[in-house]
Amino acid sequence: MAQMNQVLLRGNLTRDPEKRFLPSGTSVVNFGLAVNRRYRSGEEWKEDTCFVDIVVFGAQGDWTKENCTKGSPVLVDGRLSFNTWEAQDGSKRSKHRIVVENFQFLGRPGGGGDSAG
Repeated sequence: MAQMNQVLLRGNLTRDPEKRFLPSGTSVVNFGLAVNRRYRSGEEWKEDTCFVDIVVFGAQGDWTKENCTKGSPVLVDGRLSFNTWEAQDGSKRSKHRIVVENFQFLGRPGGGGDSAG
């Protein structure tokens, strides 16, 4: 059976995008995304928020850094990536993040939209 690794999320940036460069010169932009889910539990409405780390490479990342800020609504289409590393105290750490393949800026909260990628 064929495998599939695709993630589609719509949410808001939790912080301003941060840009750095790989040794090859490729730009890498990181930001956090908050994705809300509203659901009903009995007679009561509840909300659940999931926080996800996002990474965008190259021109799409550059565009993100220049045009998006904390609170910006975006739609990201990408793949799930699992990273492991050793912390300064010697403990092993790991986390999942989304590597963006396609990105769409949905506009300022309450405003119009534009897109990239």
